[in-house]
Amino acid sequence: MNRLIAIVGRPNVGKSTLFNKLIGQRLSIVEDTPGVTRDRIYGRAEWRNKPFMLVDTGGIEPDTKDVILSQMRAQAQLAIDSANVIIFVVDITTGMTANDQSVASMLLKSGKPVVLCVNKCDSLGEPPADIYEFYNLGLGEPIPVSSVHGHGTGDLLDAAFESMPEEDVEEYDDSMIKVAVIGKPNAGKSSLINKIAGEQRVIVSDIAGTTRDAIDTVIERDGEKYVFIDTAGIRRKSKVTESVEKYSVLRAYMAIDRADVCVIMIDANEGYTEQDSKVAGYAHEQGKACVIAVNKWDSIEKTDKTMNEFRKKLEVDFSFMSYAPFVFISALTGQRIDKLFEMIKYTAEQNSRRITTGMLNDLLAYATARVQPPSDKGKRLKLYYMTQASTKPPTFVVFCNSKDLFHYSYQRYIENQVREAFQLDSTPIRIVVRERGE
Repeated sequence: MNRLIAIVGRPNVGKSTLFNKLIGQRLSIVEDTPGVTRDRIYGRAEWRNKPFMLVDTGGIEPDTKDVILSQMRAQAQLAIDSANVIIFVVDITTGMTANDQSVASMLLKSGKPVVLCVNKCDSLGEPPADIYEFYNLGLGEPIPVSSVHGHGTGDLLDAAFESMPEEDVEEYDDSMIKVAVIGKPNAGKSSLINKIAGEQRVIVSDIAGTTRDAIDTVIERDGEKYVFIDTAGIRRKSKVTESVEKYSVLRAYMAIDRADVCVIMIDANEGYTEQDSKVAGYAHEQGKACVIAVNKWDSIEKTDKTMNEFRKKLEVDFSFMSYAPFVFISALTGQRIDKLFEMIKYTAEQNSRRITTGMLNDLLAYATARVQPPSDKGKRLKLYYMTQASTKPPTFVVFCNSKDLFHYSYQRYIENQVREAFQLDSTPIRIVVRERGE
């Protein structure tokens, strides 16, 4: 998924309400006060079976000297720079303002496709006559929308997708393992890829990736081809230091969507940070195979206990993805790069493994005989059947007589039995529970 739509406009025109309506949940703070959304907020959404990323921005005040408003303008500019399509929101109740004209001028200079959204057209039927003055902005046909009620949002998304540039997708062979190297700035992501590419000297090609400004590096090693997606090219000179971090999170999200394996880079000098948890949490939610690479290990003063102590702390920090293996590396010296490749290959193979229905049901019979299913008020859980629905991640469907009886603890027991029996110790697993007849 490499479609990115940014919602921009001056303060208090209803951008956050529109954002919440389009993604179907209340992520943005909605308040009738200018400047409530100061940073950009990201959400995943889908339209006509096409997934996309939506970015809500702070309101643009083009000529402001206010510090916070100027920072919001810088945030919005970053969103504009990275978006494929921009939805420019204006307010029918206030009419066209000088600020709207300034923002429209800024958008026209960007050269990006712009869809003009006239918000707060809350009554059904013909759009108000006032809508026609917005043609003067020079951005094409205005689309009447009510972000509160949802009227016109379908037309708005249709127009956004019509304006979406054709995806420049490089078709990779399915046998290639796509690896996203993610983590916060200065963790050593680019250094790692440069080290790998420099040592091997068998780069097949440098291809401009579909994620804007990212470079996909194709590397062959021990007969296996890997596509490394570098998300590190985020070094915008900006007075807003936070904006670099926020932008890098978005870039990481889009790289994760394209990847088979995510290498989460941790700086050994800094340890685990909140941004690491955001990026790792997203990779976990998407069911990606993950390897946690602790970089700059050569710069740490060590005793024979240092690595174990560091590992134990990280195991607590990453307890939500306890399946992810750790490897302690140095991108500078190349220390344990071979081990990293082993882990990438191992986790990718597990993430795409398929297990026959017969083997799964043999395991189910063994597991239920070993630990009897729970019962409640004389009614016992019965597990009839188990099958694998999909890979990446391995997803298993279990049919039973009652979902309510299939407690979380027993689901964990079945999951652990599957992991142990089929060597799925380094990949996320999903168990879907169905009642018979569903």
